[in-house]
Amino acid sequence: MKNPALEEEWASWMRSAIEGDTRSYHKLLTAITPRLRVMARRRCELFGAPASEAEDVVQEVLLAIHLKRGTWDQSRPLGPWMSAIVRNKLVDSLRRRGRQISVPLEDVLAMLESDDHVSPSDRMDVERVLQHLKDPQRTIVQSISIEGSSVRETAERLKMTEVAVRVSLHRALRALAALYSERAT
Repeated sequence: MKNPALEEEWASWMRSAIEGDTRSYHKLLTAITPRLRVMARRRCELFGAPASEAEDVVQEVLLAIHLKRGTWDQSRPLGPWMSAIVRNKLVDSLRRRGRQISVPLEDVLAMLESDDHVSPSDRMDVERVLQHLKDPQRTIVQSISIEGSSVRETAERLKMTEVAVRVSLHRALRALAALYSERAT
């Protein structure tokens, strides 16, 4: 990290968090999340992973930091420790993904879009495809992609954050793209 003062502030918050100070822990997580996103996006670009993978990696990194914070060597800088976690979580994600056929999300959205002139059998097909999703993903896809609600409206209705709705929508569309890909072969 290029800012030693910031690095020390984060390390101080982490030390306090390890000792049980929830306020310091909240400050730390709020401060490091944007940095984690930048690191994840850069690593995705470096490893040839889709940029959409970055948010999933960030969520996994935050969870890992929470679970493994006691393993951080307090005599060492926090930045390299976080960077190693980002790298490892991205590699794990790439391994899980393996070789996949990629179907553009636009194709899946086009398949799900509502049209006043859609036949009843097509509507049944859309409903059948949506049954492969669990709630709240099914509700989110239906709300945004079929009913035309905004992310904000959907988030308010489901009492979720807009970020959580976007992440859930992305994951749902990725799952539908995989299903669409299986059916196309």
